[in-house]
Amino acid sequence: PSFVIGLDVTTNTVYTGQKDEHPGLNRWALRIKLDDVHFVSSRYDLDKLNGMECNIRIRYRQPLQKGGLHVLNDGLYVLFDKRQRGITPGQFAAFYLDEELFASGIIAD
Repeated sequence: PSFVIGLDVTTNTVYTGQKDEHPGLNRWALRIKLDDVHFVSSRYDLDKLNGMECNIRIRYRQPLQKGGLHVLNDGLYVLFDKRQRGITPGQFAAFYLDEELFASGIIAD
């Protein structure tokens, strides 16, 4: 099967990849714009996230995935311990310490 892995609306181009193991489908990282990070708990802010290891969920009912958070000028970067399939811009990433949800954000890319 083929999967859509990217769109270029300027040139009206659709990029596709073959099979489940295509590198465009399985990524190590994602980015969230800083304005799109939302905190559930007032105990956390962007400064506390930088360098934090936590559990992340990028799909409904997905098992929690381990990764690290890194705050840079252009966004919050999430680096996973294992490649993740189907990271989709516009969807939410949710961040947990143990089983407690403490923040979420809209995936930019």
